[in-house]
Amino acid sequence: MKNVLGRDIPAEFLTAGREVFQGQYYRDGYTYTKHAPRVNAQVKPGKDKLLPDIEAVVRATGLQDGMTISFHHHLRDGDYIVNMVMKVIHELGIKDLTVCASSLGKAHDYLVPCIEDGTVTNISTSGIRDEIGEAVSAGKLKNPAIIRSHGGRARAIEDGTVKIDVAFIGAATSDPYGNASGKGGKADTGVLSYMAGDAQYADKVVIITDTLVSSPNFPASIEGVDVDYVVQVDAIGDPHKIATGALRLTSDTRELLMAKNAAKCMYYSGFFKDGFSFQTGAGGPSLATTIFLKEFMDQANVKCGWAMGGITEPIVDLFKAGYIHNLLDDQAFDLASVASAHTDPKHFEISASQYANPFNKGAFVNQLDFVILGALEVDVDFNVNVVQGSNGLLQGAPGGHPDTAAGATVTIIVAPLIRSRIATVRTAVTSVTTPGESIDIVVTDYGVAVNPKRTDLLAAFKDTNIPLKSIETLRDLAYEYAGEPKDIEFEDQVVALVEYRDGTFIDAIKKPKWLN
Repeated sequence: MKNVLGRDIPAEFLTAGREVFQGQYYRDGYTYTKHAPRVNAQVKPGKDKLLPDIEAVVRATGLQDGMTISFHHHLRDGDYIVNMVMKVIHELGIKDLTVCASSLGKAHDYLVPCIEDGTVTNISTSGIRDEIGEAVSAGKLKNPAIIRSHGGRARAIEDGTVKIDVAFIGAATSDPYGNASGKGGKADTGVLSYMAGDAQYADKVVIITDTLVSSPNFPASIEGVDVDYVVQVDAIGDPHKIATGALRLTSDTRELLMAKNAAKCMYYSGFFKDGFSFQTGAGGPSLATTIFLKEFMDQANVKCGWAMGGITEPIVDLFKAGYIHNLLDDQAFDLASVASAHTDPKHFEISASQYANPFNKGAFVNQLDFVILGALEVDVDFNVNVVQGSNGLLQGAPGGHPDTAAGATVTIIVAPLIRSRIATVRTAVTSVTTPGESIDIVVTDYGVAVNPKRTDLLAAFKDTNIPLKSIETLRDLAYEYAGEPKDIEFEDQVVALVEYRDGTFIDAIKKPKWLN
């Protein structure tokens, strides 16, 4: 069955009320009942939650074949928790598990043999990269992976689409009762926002920490009232690997040009007013846009009310200099943002649900004035792909991309016209992550395209030095310089389903034939 974007979703996946994507606000006003976990009441005092090791914890949870376990990625490429837990599960011979992770990447390669031997048969995640992405792309996972945005993951947990049996939460510090924090210890992550929902909705909750502290460990990101077991290990991860290769400041002239034009678009948009709010992505041009904002804020004599993210060092620098009044943090992207989460009273930790869940009454994405995002591909209908490489491999993550794009007043995509000699702007994207109706501006190194539906922005930019071009012109330039990309040939096997933030399917990703 085709959705409104013309992407075909096989009927076999449209069971139990599942629907195809029908527009970014299709489920506005949707009514549902929140899922509730099973809770074993602890009436008698004195129960010890501390267990000696990971195996003892896995056994105590009652984990069985066919259950769902969850993890988070605040330590990003420095995470040890996923592999640590999965090795024990593997050795215990537990099979047919669903892994529900906030993101998966280079640090979690032990999942590949678990996929190959049926220990893991389902994956629900935002990010899917590196060896895991290749294994799933090759059809090694028994069932199609479900790829969700951060807001979509929070929604799926709360509405019961995903029922977590056991949540494994790596915490920088915890007391023996399970009051856990992303702050302190040997592996400081600043916040634990992605697991707030897991802790509240999972049937069993396990805190894994390398720094046990005395009670009470307040303020707690995860409260002990939701925690069943605590285990201390030697190390939960390497915090120096939180900042990955994607998180970089750029000195590239081309990227700086794009960043400055993105900042210009914000300045001239008509929404660049005192108290505005914004979020940027983690790529080089997005980070550089934050730096150029200082110049334009001085010029307009305005300050930012709050910035949100994925917090990065450039945002922290603006915050400390008084250009941003408040920071709303669901993930610290580098050690500077981790440190700020410790010391700055106006640097606030928010849950993934507060951040971006479309099915609550106050997601902060809906209050964004601007969001600046990246893209692997953009098409002439302004649809964006951030999940699937142009070779067909799964190598990216929606993250908060569809969430912020749908919520922000002005959504800006910053991407080079050509990447690795392949056209970024093209007639059709390989797969759709974020629909074109959510995208307002595309900034490239060869010009800026405004979605024709935003007549207000076109009028605002008319007499400026922003180098306006149509999206079709940018596509034609990309094809002139890099050649028109050849269509990838795919098998019939669906290896992943891209779920829009509201739970409808926006695309189905198939196995590339070249992986045979």
